[in-house]
Amino acid sequence: MIRFRFRVASVKFGRMSKKQREKVEDEVRFHRAQMRAQSDAAPDSSVFDTQTPSSSDQLHHGGYNGYAYNNEVGYGSPYGYSTSVTPQQTMGYDISADYVDSTTTYEPRSTIIDSDFISGHTEGDINDVLIKTLAEAHANTNHKLEIVHDMFRKSQDVTRIMYYKNMSQEELWLDCAEKLTAMIQQIIEFAKLIPGFMRLSQDDQILLLKTGSFELAIVRMSRLMDLSTNSVLYGDIMLPQEVFYTSDSFEMKLVACIFETAKSIAELKLTETELALYQSLVLLWPERNGVRGNTEIQRLFEMSMSAIRQEIEANHAPLKGDVTVLEILLNKIPTFR
Repeated sequence: MIRFRFRVASVKFGRMSKKQREKVEDEVRFHRAQMRAQSDAAPDSSVFDTQTPSSSDQLHHGGYNGYAYNNEVGYGSPYGYSTSVTPQQTMGYDISADYVDSTTTYEPRSTIIDSDFISGHTEGDINDVLIKTLAEAHANTNHKLEIVHDMFRKSQDVTRIMYYKNMSQEELWLDCAEKLTAMIQQIIEFAKLIPGFMRLSQDDQILLLKTGSFELAIVRMSRLMDLSTNSVLYGDIMLPQEVFYTSDSFEMKLVACIFETAKSIAELKLTETELALYQSLVLLWPERNGVRGNTEIQRLFEMSMSAIRQEIEANHAPLKGDVTVLEILLNKIPTFR
């Protein structure tokens, strides 16, 4: 199981303090200590034996189900905006109670699903609203899929690949932390757009994001994977898995676990809408220890479950016997932890 306590999800909504930014070196050392203390086995994706699809297969199955892309993000990074800043400018997460504070505002739109809406509409109506809302939230907090696939088609930049391969262990971790920071910030924005999430207690919002953001980062990484080359879009370059290997056996195991999980999700050929719904399921997983409003979280989880079931049943046949894509996705969630 992946038990990489990256602690990145404890970002405050909005600006980070200078003190937080200065913690990046301590965070990197903390990550290494955590990994050395853990020796769990990599997750097993052998529940299905489908052939690894090619990049063209990924392009074919990556449709957005008719919802328009509206995100005005920069082209320098697949994580939503340019990451051409130093780690000291962006990194430095601290576990703090002001994760969501009085400066965090949220304006419910007409698509918000509240008790009045639920009581007056059918399950199908609720599913349609949730599907559209989450699909838009996903599109607005991710790089456009066509940009990602354009990067898949580019020739390998051997010089830059060697540059990353020759990075020191410390330099590589700091660079990874910078990229992950950008993705985590987009995940936070996505969470704020999940209907009902901002109505949860502040403590539950903190806990769900603190424990779930790294899991969502792996889910999002799956759309950046080129399965034909076993490479991932890293900033603006495709890097093979072995670039991230270091001499540390625990770090190598972590990299293998992350890639294996992301690849196993990519192999399911989920649409962008299905990925959006799956992220909602992962974040709202009701079995997280410490949540207080479990009844409300369970209700939101069940609504996302109904919506993703509708989408997957419409788009996917069982993969192996009567094992469905949704069952495989649900079985993966506990392995993230």
